Amino acid sequence: MPLKFTFHPGNVAHSGAPEVMDTIIPVCRTLGIELFPLEDATSCGAGIIRQANDLLQITLNARTMALAESLGYDILTPCAATLGNLNEDLTKLRNDPLLLAKVNDVLKRTSNLELKGEINIRHILHVMVEDIGLEKIEKMVKNPMQFKIAGYYGPNMQQLGFCGDDDVYDPIYLEELILTLGGTPIEWNSRTVSVGVPGIYSEEETALQQIASTISDAKSQGAQMIVSSCTLSHTMMDIYQGKASRITGIATNLPIIHLSEILSFAFGHHNSRLAQFRTRLAVIGD
Repeated sequence: MPLKFTFHPGNVAHSGAPEVMDTIIPVCRTLGIELFPLEDATSCGAGIIRQANDLLQITLNARTMALAESLGYDILTPCAATLGNLNEDLTKLRNDPLLLAKVNDVLKRTSNLELKGEINIRHILHVMVEDIGLEKIEKMVKNPMQFKIAGYYGPNMQQLGFCGDDDVYDPIYLEELILTLGGTPIEWNSRTVSVGVPGIYSEEETALQQIASTISDAKSQGAQMIVSSCTLSHTMMDIYQGKASRITGIATNLPIIHLSEILSFAFGHHNSRLAQFRTRLAVIGD
């Protein structure tokens, strides 16, 4: 029987990173995962809405989670930021009955929904390792990813209780998956650090420093590319790496792709994109 989840790709997958939406659907089909899209879901807030109005972000995320509960399946996301933000707000609601009642009053009046708090939010990485298993995934590989790869987790899902059975401080799931896909995972210190996503609009220079430092760390350890488990961080590092290099003077010429892309390539989907990707690696990488 297929695994069944409601699907929340995160808002960036609809705009700044459409390649995630293009690749995650065939990847899930190959993995035997049936997705039920949350058509009316809103952005998780990316930590930005929270800075102005914490209750608004909690209520919006509660609405998304209530939609998933109404369909009867846990939420699957390819974005670590979405995973982290939804889980943070779900934890608050579970631990504060008064807050849950207040939010549910708004949901009832505006959307005719109610959140019970019984939902779980899962990242595609954790589902692959824990529910499907690396041995099964290895048999699906048609195009081994024969590169030195830096796996990037980001800080959002590396929180206690949010990262499955992986180690919250020293995760290994992404490295194990890279090995399974035929790649060589590198060891580097910046795999769980922030690249300054919320700060790009208010503290751009600081965020660019974070981006440059993270990419430089991967390069210094011999990585040929960075594979990100976070759609938002992947987009930040990809789009802003040129500007980050100009501002900081640090070399940042490294391909940045999302986890769903490397899975799609490895499983034999989007072969023309794989050819483009190899060209990009030759042109952008050192």
